[in-house]
Order: sequence, then C-alpha cells, then structure tokens
Amino acid sequence: MRIAVCIKRVPDMDVKFRIAGHAKGVDETGLKYDMADFDGYAVEAALQMMEKEGAGEVVVVSLGPDAVQETLRKALSMGATSAIQLKCDEVPFDGFAVASALASELGGATYDLIMFGRMSTDNANGVVGPMVAELLGLPVVTACSKLEIVAGRGTARRELEGGAEFVAFDLPAVVTIDEGIARPRYPSLKGIMAAKKKPLATKPANLPEPRLVIARMDLPPERKAGRIVGEGAAAVPELVRLLQQEAKVLA
Repeated sequence: MRIAVCIKRVPDMDVKFRIAGHAKGVDETGLKYDMADFDGYAVEAALQMMEKEGAGEVVVVSLGPDAVQETLRKALSMGATSAIQLKCDEVPFDGFAVASALASELGGATYDLIMFGRMSTDNANGVVGPMVAELLGLPVVTACSKLEIVAGRGTARRELEGGAEFVAFDLPAVVTIDEGIARPRYPSLKGIMAAKKKPLATKPANLPEPRLVIARMDLPPERKAGRIVGEGAAAVPELVRLLQQEAKVLA
C-alpha cells in the first residue's frame, strides 16, 4: 500500500500570541514550531497500517519554506519512507490555494490513500483535505476516529454527538484523521539517525493566486473584571436586578 500524508508546520499553541506590526498575522519572534497535532495522528495511523501490511510506503508532503524540512524530518524519524517539500515563501491562508498545490503534486503519482489531519491547529479551517479530494475526483471521509483497510476497501468510524457513524469506501480515497485513532510515537535515536539518510525531495509549489486573504487580525478585548454583589441568599435579589437591568438577560 502506498500512502501519502500531508502535514503542516504550526506554532506551539501553548504560548501567548502577539499580532505582528502589519496586523495580518502573528509575530513569530520566539515561537516554537512543530507538526500539527491532528497531522501527527495521521502519520501514526499511516505507519501502523504499513506495519500491519508488512510492506508499503508512507510519503509525507508539506507546503512551505525550508523550515518545513524540520517537520518532514520528524515524520521520517517516526518511520515515514520519504518526504516531499513543496517550496514556497509563505503558506497562504486560502485553503483552496493550498489544496490546489497539493493536488497538483499528489495527482501526478499513484497513492492508495491520501491522509490529512482533521484540521491544522493554527487556522483550524478543516477544508484542505476535502478540497484535495474534490480536485482529484476521489471519495473522502472526514474526521475518522478509526480506520481499517482490507483488500482495497476501507471502513471508518466517525464520532457524532451522542453516537457514531460507520462508513465504507473504495480505494483510492482521501481521509482526514481525528484524535483518538492513535498516539503519535516518539522518534527513537535510531529513527532520527535513519531520517538523515531518507530521501527528501524539494519541488516548487504550484500555487495559484490566493482568493482568500487575511485583511486584519485583532486580539479579543480584555474581559472586564468581575463584581461580587454579596454572599448567600441575601445576594439573590441584587443579582436578579443586575441581570435584568444591566445585563438584560432576564425579562
């Protein structure tokens, strides 16, 4: 089985972000970057499928400047077979532009399965995977929490509110991976050393002109300080009055 996994380099979410001076993005000073969480689940799921088959190939693909090579090398150190960097100076916000560049590369090769994380943890749009499927004319299953491939046919579980949905599909296909499917493995020292010798191809990204751009970014306003109106049952009349007359959430 030949699997492609599309991954994205994103900033660590456990930091306080600052808006850059041009107000169209975040200030990258001091930020640490890593593979997006959901993409890590996708890489792990692909590796487990390859290991179960006892043969196959997992190709990781990422769009961006040379800094994405670090992210690709991490996937290689986890066990991926090879990597492809689609080089561009900056990853556009427009999901269709990103999907077009990926589809241009993926459509030129034969893959049984193309995998994505459910969404990137920076933009959180969740549109690139389905768009790639549409551009390539392939079936797509989103937000898979379980995935199994047997004899050229896939089955997947999708979590719904209060239940689950099970779907079956033929290969080749596109899937996006949700949390819960697998915990990404930590790269071993042996894997890190082996990753240095694995092929990492760099190609120019075939990016169309973005049709969706960020006009401006602003941080949410600071929340007003809370107010204590009293304690116990004696505070209820004043609280009700404030909810009616100031907050206007009670009639």
